[in-house]
Amino acid sequence: MNTAPAIAALPVVERGSISSPRGFRAGAVYAGIKTAGAGKLDVALLASDAPCVAAAMFTRNSVRGAPVIVSQEHSADGRLQAIVVNAGVANVAMGAAGLANAREMCALAAARLGVAAADVLVGSTGVIGRPLPMDRIRDGIARIELREDGGDDFARAIITTDTRPKTLAARFECAGHAYTIGAAAKGSGMIHPDMATMFCFLTTDAPVERAFLDGALRDAVADSLNMISVDSDTSTSDTTALLANGLAGGAVIDASHPCAAQFRAALRSTCIEMAKMLARDGEGAEKLIEVRVEGAASGADARAAARTISASPLVKTAVHGNDPNWGRLLMAAGRSGARIDLGRARVWLGSTAVFAGEPLPFDEETASDELRGADVLLRLDLGCGDAAATAWGCDLTAEYVHINSDYTT
Repeated sequence: MNTAPAIAALPVVERGSISSPRGFRAGAVYAGIKTAGAGKLDVALLASDAPCVAAAMFTRNSVRGAPVIVSQEHSADGRLQAIVVNAGVANVAMGAAGLANAREMCALAAARLGVAAADVLVGSTGVIGRPLPMDRIRDGIARIELREDGGDDFARAIITTDTRPKTLAARFECAGHAYTIGAAAKGSGMIHPDMATMFCFLTTDAPVERAFLDGALRDAVADSLNMISVDSDTSTSDTTALLANGLAGGAVIDASHPCAAQFRAALRSTCIEMAKMLARDGEGAEKLIEVRVEGAASGADARAAARTISASPLVKTAVHGNDPNWGRLLMAAGRSGARIDLGRARVWLGSTAVFAGEPLPFDEETASDELRGADVLLRLDLGCGDAAATAWGCDLTAEYVHINSDYTT
Protein backbone atom coordinates (compact mmCIF):
# COMPACT_ATOMS: atom_id res chain seq x y z
CA MET A 1 0.00 0.00 0.00
CA ASN A 2 1.23 3.49 -0.83
CA THR A 3 1.05 5.14 2.57
CA ALA A 4 4.43 6.85 3.06
CA PRO A 5 4.79 10.63 2.65
CA ALA A 6 5.42 12.03 -0.82
CA ILE A 7 8.72 13.58 -1.79
CA ALA A 8 7.18 17.03 -1.25
CA ALA A 9 7.19 16.29 2.49
CA LEU A 10 11.00 16.22 2.40
CA PRO A 11 13.26 19.25 1.94
CA VAL A 12 14.53 18.93 -1.63
CA VAL A 13 18.12 20.05 -2.14
CA GLU A 14 18.30 22.95 -4.58
CA ARG A 15 20.10 21.76 -7.72
CA GLY A 16 20.53 18.45 -5.94
CA SER A 17 21.90 15.39 -7.69
CA ILE A 18 23.40 11.97 -7.13
CA SER A 19 26.62 13.62 -5.92
CA SER A 20 24.90 15.82 -3.31
CA PRO A 21 25.37 13.40 -0.37
CA ARG A 22 28.62 13.97 1.49
CA GLY A 23 31.68 12.23 0.05
CA PHE A 24 30.31 11.48 -3.44
CA ARG A 25 31.79 12.88 -6.65
CA ALA A 26 30.79 12.37 -10.26
CA GLY A 27 31.72 13.34 -13.79
CA ALA A 28 31.17 12.52 -17.45
CA VAL A 29 32.60 13.10 -20.91
CA TYR A 30 31.59 12.66 -24.52
CA ALA A 31 33.54 9.74 -25.99
CA GLY A 32 31.82 9.45 -29.36
CA ILE A 33 29.55 6.49 -28.55
CA LYS A 34 26.29 8.40 -28.99
CA THR A 35 25.61 10.30 -32.18
CA ALA A 36 27.40 13.62 -31.90
CA GLY A 37 25.40 16.61 -30.70
CA ALA A 38 25.73 19.79 -28.67
CA GLY A 39 26.20 19.08 -24.98
CA LYS A 40 26.10 15.30 -25.34
CA LEU A 41 27.88 13.06 -22.80
CA ASP A 42 28.08 9.27 -22.91
CA VAL A 43 30.61 7.90 -20.39
CA ALA A 44 30.03 8.62 -16.69
CA LEU A 45 31.67 7.82 -13.39
CA LEU A 46 30.44 8.09 -9.79
CA ALA A 47 32.70 7.49 -6.80
CA SER A 48 32.57 7.65 -3.03
CA ASP A 49 35.47 8.87 -0.93
CA ALA A 50 34.87 5.90 1.38
CA PRO A 51 33.75 2.28 0.88
CA CYS A 52 29.98 1.93 0.80
CA VAL A 53 27.44 -0.52 2.08
CA ALA A 54 25.40 -1.30 -1.02
CA ALA A 55 22.20 -2.92 -2.20
CA ALA A 56 21.28 -3.62 -5.80
CA MET A 57 18.46 -5.09 -7.86
CA PHE A 58 18.52 -6.19 -11.48
CA THR A 59 16.27 -7.21 -14.35
CA ARG A 60 14.54 -10.57 -14.19
CA ASN A 61 14.59 -10.81 -17.95
CA SER A 62 16.32 -14.10 -18.80
CA VAL A 63 18.28 -12.25 -21.48
CA ARG A 64 20.61 -10.15 -19.36
CA GLY A 65 23.33 -7.82 -20.47
CA ALA A 66 26.96 -8.53 -19.57
CA PRO A 67 27.03 -5.48 -17.23
CA VAL A 68 24.10 -6.94 -15.27
CA ILE A 69 25.93 -10.25 -14.84
CA VAL A 70 29.14 -8.56 -13.71
CA SER A 71 27.34 -6.10 -11.44
CA GLN A 72 25.42 -8.93 -9.77
CA GLU A 73 28.76 -10.55 -8.97
CA HIS A 74 30.31 -7.32 -7.68
CA SER A 75 27.35 -6.31 -5.50
CA ALA A 76 26.77 -9.74 -3.96
CA ASP A 77 28.91 -8.96 -0.90
CA GLY A 78 27.03 -5.72 -0.18
CA ARG A 79 30.06 -3.53 -0.89
CA LEU A 80 30.58 -1.00 -3.67
CA GLN A 81 32.48 2.25 -4.04
CA ALA A 82 31.93 3.38 -7.62
CA ILE A 83 29.67 3.14 -10.67
CA VAL A 84 30.83 3.39 -14.29
CA VAL A 85 28.29 3.71 -17.11
CA ASN A 86 28.24 4.17 -20.86
CA ALA A 87 25.27 5.06 -23.04
CA GLY A 88 24.74 4.32 -26.72
CA VAL A 89 25.58 0.59 -26.75
CA ALA A 90 23.97 -1.86 -24.31
CA ASN A 91 26.56 -4.68 -24.33
CA VAL A 92 23.85 -7.34 -24.51
CA ALA A 93 24.08 -10.69 -26.36
CA MET A 94 27.81 -10.23 -27.04
CA GLY A 95 29.02 -13.49 -25.50
CA ALA A 96 32.44 -13.79 -23.87
CA ALA A 97 33.63 -10.55 -25.43
CA GLY A 98 30.79 -8.67 -23.78
CA LEU A 99 31.68 -10.05 -20.36
CA ALA A 100 35.35 -9.22 -20.89
CA ASN A 101 34.47 -5.65 -21.87
CA ALA A 102 32.20 -5.17 -18.83
CA ARG A 103 34.98 -6.41 -16.56
CA GLU A 104 37.48 -4.14 -18.29
CA MET A 105 35.24 -1.12 -17.70
CA CYS A 106 35.27 -1.95 -13.99
CA ALA A 107 39.04 -2.40 -14.00
CA LEU A 108 39.58 0.91 -15.80
CA ALA A 109 37.40 2.77 -13.33
CA ALA A 110 39.02 1.02 -10.38
CA ALA A 111 42.53 1.90 -11.55
CA ARG A 112 41.49 5.49 -12.03
CA LEU A 113 40.05 5.68 -8.50
CA GLY A 114 42.45 3.45 -6.61
CA VAL A 115 39.77 0.98 -5.53
CA ALA A 116 39.17 -2.72 -6.17
CA ALA A 117 37.53 -3.65 -9.48
CA ALA A 118 35.11 -5.84 -7.51
CA ASP A 119 33.82 -2.68 -5.79
CA VAL A 120 32.74 -1.10 -9.08
CA LEU A 121 29.25 -1.50 -10.53
CA VAL A 122 29.00 -1.24 -14.33
CA GLY A 123 26.10 -0.27 -16.57
CA SER A 124 25.70 -0.03 -20.35
CA THR A 125 22.58 1.12 -22.17
CA GLY A 126 21.63 1.55 -25.80
CA VAL A 127 21.41 -0.74 -28.80
CA ILE A 128 21.50 -4.52 -28.22
CA GLY A 129 23.87 -6.77 -30.18
CA ARG A 130 26.64 -4.31 -30.95
CA PRO A 131 30.16 -4.42 -29.50
CA LEU A 132 31.29 -1.74 -27.11
CA PRO A 133 33.80 0.68 -28.70
CA MET A 134 36.35 -0.03 -26.00
CA ASP A 135 38.98 2.31 -27.42
CA ARG A 136 36.55 5.21 -26.95
CA ILE A 137 35.50 4.01 -23.51
CA ARG A 138 39.12 3.70 -22.36
CA ASP A 139 39.80 7.23 -23.54
CA GLY A 140 36.59 8.51 -21.96
CA ILE A 141 37.19 7.04 -18.52
CA ALA A 142 40.72 8.45 -18.51
CA ARG A 143 39.39 11.96 -19.22
CA ILE A 144 36.58 12.14 -16.65
CA GLU A 145 37.09 14.74 -13.94
CA LEU A 146 35.21 13.95 -10.75
CA ARG A 147 33.53 16.85 -8.95
CA GLU A 148 31.20 17.26 -5.99
CA ASP A 149 28.79 19.04 -8.33
CA GLY A 150 29.23 16.53 -11.15
CA GLY A 151 25.95 14.72 -10.58
CA ASP A 152 24.11 16.62 -13.30
CA ASP A 153 26.70 15.56 -15.88
CA PHE A 154 26.40 11.96 -14.68
CA ALA A 155 22.61 12.06 -15.13
CA ARG A 156 22.95 13.62 -18.59
CA ALA A 157 25.51 11.05 -19.73
CA ILE A 158 23.44 7.96 -18.96
CA ILE A 159 20.35 8.92 -21.00
CA THR A 160 19.54 7.53 -24.45
CA THR A 161 16.15 8.39 -25.96
CA ASP A 162 15.21 10.37 -22.83
CA THR A 163 14.33 13.98 -23.57
CA ARG A 164 15.87 15.19 -20.31
CA PRO A 165 18.05 13.95 -17.43
CA LYS A 166 16.36 12.75 -14.26
CA THR A 167 18.02 13.70 -11.00
CA LEU A 168 17.26 15.01 -7.53
CA ALA A 169 18.40 14.99 -3.92
CA ALA A 170 16.36 15.18 -0.72
CA ARG A 171 17.44 15.74 2.86
CA PHE A 172 16.04 14.72 6.24
CA GLU A 173 17.19 15.20 9.81
CA CYS A 174 17.14 12.57 12.53
CA ALA A 175 18.99 12.01 15.82
CA GLY A 176 20.97 15.22 15.41
CA HIS A 177 22.26 14.43 11.92
CA ALA A 178 21.29 15.68 8.47
CA TYR A 179 21.20 12.92 5.88
CA THR A 180 20.95 13.30 2.12
CA ILE A 181 19.70 10.88 -0.52
CA GLY A 182 20.71 11.59 -4.14
CA ALA A 183 19.44 9.94 -7.30
CA ALA A 184 19.93 9.76 -11.05
CA ALA A 185 17.82 7.70 -13.44
CA LYS A 186 17.44 7.04 -17.14
CA GLY A 187 14.79 5.35 -19.17
CA SER A 188 12.27 6.33 -21.80
CA GLY A 189 11.47 3.19 -23.79
CA MET A 190 11.59 -0.53 -22.97
CA ILE A 191 10.21 0.47 -19.57
CA HIS A 192 8.24 -2.11 -17.60
CA PRO A 193 10.68 -2.94 -14.81
CA ASP A 194 10.63 -6.38 -13.21
CA MET A 195 13.55 -6.58 -10.82
CA ALA A 196 14.19 -4.16 -9.82
CA THR A 197 16.79 0.14 -20.88
CA MET A 198 16.12 1.55 -17.02
CA PHE A 199 18.76 2.67 -14.58
CA CYS A 200 18.16 4.21 -11.17
CA PHE A 201 21.26 4.89 -9.10
CA LEU A 202 20.98 6.22 -5.54
CA THR A 203 23.48 7.49 -2.98
CA THR A 204 23.28 8.46 0.66
CA ASP A 205 25.68 9.69 3.31
CA ALA A 206 23.68 7.96 6.06
CA PRO A 207 25.34 5.04 7.86
CA VAL A 208 23.10 2.04 7.14
CA GLU A 209 23.33 -1.61 8.07
CA ARG A 210 23.50 -3.89 5.03
CA ALA A 211 20.44 -6.07 5.63
CA PHE A 212 18.31 -3.06 6.49
CA LEU A 213 19.52 -1.20 3.39
CA ASP A 214 18.67 -4.14 1.17
CA GLY A 215 15.18 -4.49 2.62
CA ALA A 216 14.51 -0.76 2.44
CA LEU A 217 15.54 -0.64 -1.21
CA ARG A 218 13.39 -3.63 -2.16
CA ASP A 219 10.35 -2.17 -0.42
CA ALA A 220 10.91 1.22 -2.06
CA VAL A 221 11.32 -0.31 -5.51
CA ALA A 222 8.15 -2.37 -5.05
CA ASP A 223 6.10 0.82 -4.64
CA SER A 224 7.89 2.92 -7.24
CA LEU A 225 10.15 1.62 -10.02
CA ASN A 226 8.23 -1.64 -10.24
CA MET A 227 4.98 0.30 -10.61
CA ILE A 228 5.73 2.10 -13.87
CA SER A 229 5.24 1.13 -17.49
CA VAL A 230 5.85 2.91 -20.78
CA ASP A 231 5.47 0.04 -23.24
CA SER A 232 5.23 -3.26 -21.31
CA ASP A 233 8.71 -4.35 -22.43
CA THR A 234 11.13 -5.39 -19.69
CA SER A 235 14.69 -4.31 -20.40
CA THR A 236 17.70 -6.60 -20.52
CA SER A 237 19.64 -4.00 -18.54
CA ASP A 238 17.40 -2.80 -15.67
CA THR A 239 19.63 -1.90 -12.73
CA THR A 240 18.95 -0.15 -9.44
CA ALA A 241 21.70 0.34 -6.88
CA LEU A 242 21.97 2.24 -3.61
CA LEU A 243 25.36 3.17 -2.10
CA ALA A 244 25.59 4.34 1.52
CA ASN A 245 28.98 5.68 2.70
CA GLY A 246 27.99 6.83 6.21
CA LEU A 247 30.04 10.03 6.00
CA ALA A 248 27.29 12.16 7.59
CA GLY A 249 27.96 10.37 10.86
CA GLY A 250 25.80 8.89 13.58
CA ALA A 251 25.05 5.39 14.73
CA VAL A 252 24.46 2.78 12.07
CA ILE A 253 20.80 2.70 11.06
CA ASP A 254 19.20 -0.71 11.31
CA ALA A 255 15.63 -1.89 11.80
CA SER A 256 15.68 -0.95 15.49
CA HIS A 257 17.24 2.51 15.04
CA PRO A 258 14.98 5.53 15.78
CA CYS A 259 15.75 6.86 12.27
CA ALA A 260 14.72 3.64 10.52
CA ALA A 261 11.20 4.76 9.61
CA GLN A 262 12.40 8.15 8.39
CA PHE A 263 15.08 6.59 6.22
CA ARG A 264 12.58 4.19 4.68
CA ALA A 265 10.12 7.00 4.00
CA ALA A 266 12.79 9.25 2.48
CA LEU A 267 14.09 6.47 0.24
CA ARG A 268 10.62 5.44 -0.85
CA SER A 269 9.60 9.01 -1.61
CA THR A 270 12.77 9.59 -3.62
CA CYS A 271 12.19 6.41 -5.63
CA ILE A 272 8.56 7.38 -6.31
CA GLU A 273 9.63 10.76 -7.62
CA MET A 274 12.23 9.13 -9.88
CA ALA A 275 9.61 6.64 -11.10
CA LYS A 276 7.26 9.48 -12.02
CA MET A 277 10.05 11.25 -13.91
CA LEU A 278 10.68 8.08 -15.90
CA ALA A 279 7.01 7.54 -16.74
CA ARG A 280 6.47 11.20 -17.64
CA ASP A 281 9.37 11.04 -20.11
CA GLY A 282 8.24 7.87 -21.87
CA GLU A 283 9.13 7.77 -25.54
CA GLY A 284 6.79 10.10 -27.39
CA ALA A 285 4.70 10.67 -24.26
CA GLU A 286 2.65 13.81 -23.76
CA LYS A 287 0.94 12.87 -20.48
CA LEU A 288 1.78 11.24 -17.16
CA ILE A 289 -0.91 8.76 -16.12
CA GLU A 290 -1.39 7.96 -12.44
CA VAL A 291 -3.54 4.92 -11.68
CA ARG A 292 -4.86 4.54 -8.15
CA VAL A 293 -6.48 1.25 -7.25
CA GLU A 294 -8.38 0.97 -3.97
CA GLY A 295 -10.71 -1.56 -2.38
CA ALA A 296 -8.54 -4.53 -3.31
CA ALA A 297 -8.62 -7.84 -1.47
CA SER A 298 -4.83 -7.78 -1.03
CA GLY A 299 -1.81 -5.65 -1.75
CA ALA A 300 -0.83 -8.06 -4.51
CA ASP A 301 -4.22 -7.63 -6.16
CA ALA A 302 -4.01 -3.85 -5.89
CA ARG A 303 -0.54 -3.80 -7.45
CA ALA A 304 -1.53 -6.20 -10.25
CA ALA A 305 -4.61 -4.18 -11.19
CA ALA A 306 -2.87 -0.81 -11.03
CA ARG A 307 0.06 -2.00 -13.07
CA THR A 308 -2.09 -3.72 -15.70
CA ILE A 309 -4.23 -0.61 -16.18
CA SER A 310 -1.19 1.68 -16.48
CA ALA A 311 0.38 -0.66 -19.07
CA SER A 312 -2.75 -1.26 -21.17
CA PRO A 313 -2.32 0.03 -24.76
CA LEU A 314 -6.08 0.63 -24.93
CA VAL A 315 -6.07 2.72 -21.76
CA LYS A 316 -2.98 4.61 -22.91
CA THR A 317 -4.47 5.43 -26.32
CA ALA A 318 -7.78 6.49 -24.78
CA VAL A 319 -5.92 8.93 -22.54
CA HIS A 320 -3.95 10.23 -25.50
CA GLY A 321 -7.16 10.89 -27.42
CA ASN A 322 -9.02 12.33 -24.41
CA ASP A 323 -11.58 9.55 -24.89
CA PRO A 324 -13.59 8.88 -21.67
CA ASN A 325 -13.88 5.18 -22.54
CA TRP A 326 -13.91 4.03 -18.92
CA GLY A 327 -14.73 0.42 -19.80
CA ARG A 328 -11.09 -0.07 -20.70
CA LEU A 329 -10.11 0.39 -17.05
CA LEU A 330 -12.48 -2.36 -15.96
CA MET A 331 -11.25 -4.58 -18.79
CA ALA A 332 -7.62 -4.17 -17.74
CA ALA A 333 -8.40 -4.70 -14.06
CA GLY A 334 -10.35 -7.83 -14.94
CA ARG A 335 -7.48 -9.39 -16.90
CA SER A 336 -4.92 -8.56 -14.20
CA GLY A 337 -5.94 -11.54 -12.08
CA ALA A 338 -7.10 -9.32 -9.23
CA ARG A 339 -10.44 -10.07 -7.60
CA ILE A 340 -13.12 -7.56 -8.57
CA ASP A 341 -16.73 -7.34 -7.37
CA LEU A 342 -18.38 -5.69 -10.35
CA GLY A 343 -21.50 -4.91 -8.34
CA ARG A 344 -19.46 -2.86 -5.85
CA ALA A 345 -16.70 -1.57 -8.13
CA ARG A 346 -16.37 2.15 -8.85
CA VAL A 347 -14.46 4.07 -11.53
CA TRP A 348 -13.44 7.72 -11.77
CA LEU A 349 -11.78 9.69 -14.56
CA GLY A 350 -10.08 12.40 -12.58
CA SER A 351 -12.81 13.61 -10.22
CA THR A 352 -15.65 12.47 -12.49
CA ALA A 353 -17.44 9.32 -11.31
CA VAL A 354 -18.42 7.17 -14.29
CA PHE A 355 -19.27 3.77 -12.80
CA ALA A 356 -20.64 2.52 -9.46
CA GLY A 357 -21.83 -1.03 -9.92
CA GLU A 358 -23.48 0.21 -13.09
CA PRO A 359 -22.82 3.04 -15.54
CA LEU A 360 -23.41 6.50 -14.11
CA PRO A 361 -24.73 9.45 -16.07
CA PHE A 362 -21.93 11.95 -16.68
CA ASP A 363 -21.09 14.79 -19.00
CA GLU A 364 -18.77 13.39 -21.65
CA GLU A 365 -17.14 16.73 -22.38
CA THR A 366 -16.31 17.17 -18.69
CA ALA A 367 -14.93 13.64 -18.51
CA SER A 368 -12.90 14.24 -21.66
CA ASP A 369 -11.48 17.39 -20.11
CA GLU A 370 -10.24 15.27 -17.18
CA LEU A 371 -7.90 13.56 -19.66
CA ARG A 372 -6.55 16.65 -21.41
CA GLY A 373 -3.91 17.81 -18.94
CA ALA A 374 -0.26 16.85 -18.66
CA ASP A 375 -1.14 14.84 -15.52
CA VAL A 376 -4.07 12.41 -15.73
CA LEU A 377 -5.58 10.57 -12.74
CA LEU A 378 -7.46 7.30 -13.20
CA ARG A 379 -9.05 5.72 -10.13
CA LEU A 380 -10.69 2.35 -9.58
CA ASP A 381 -12.22 0.73 -6.48
CA LEU A 382 -12.37 -3.06 -6.82
CA GLY A 383 -15.00 -3.44 -4.10
CA CYS A 384 -13.26 -6.35 -2.40
CA GLY A 385 -11.27 -5.01 0.57
CA ASP A 386 -9.14 -2.13 1.78
CA ALA A 387 -5.76 -2.64 0.07
CA ALA A 388 -4.48 0.04 -2.32
CA ALA A 389 -1.64 0.70 -4.76
CA THR A 390 -0.58 3.35 -7.25
CA ALA A 391 1.07 2.87 -10.64
CA TRP A 392 2.34 5.33 -13.23
CA GLY A 393 2.47 5.24 -17.00
CA CYS A 394 2.12 7.52 -20.00
CA ASP A 395 -0.03 7.91 -23.06
CA LEU A 396 0.77 6.00 -26.26
CA THR A 397 1.40 8.31 -29.20
CA ALA A 398 2.31 8.12 -32.87
CA GLU A 399 5.71 9.53 -31.89
CA TYR A 400 6.43 6.35 -29.88
CA VAL A 401 5.94 4.31 -33.06
CA HIS A 402 8.14 6.71 -35.01
CA ILE A 403 10.98 6.58 -32.45
CA ASN A 404 11.04 2.81 -32.28
CA SER A 405 10.51 2.07 -35.96
CA ASP A 406 13.56 4.18 -36.78
CA TYR A 407 15.65 3.31 -33.68
CA THR A 408 18.64 1.76 -35.50
CA THR A 409 18.04 3.05 -39.01
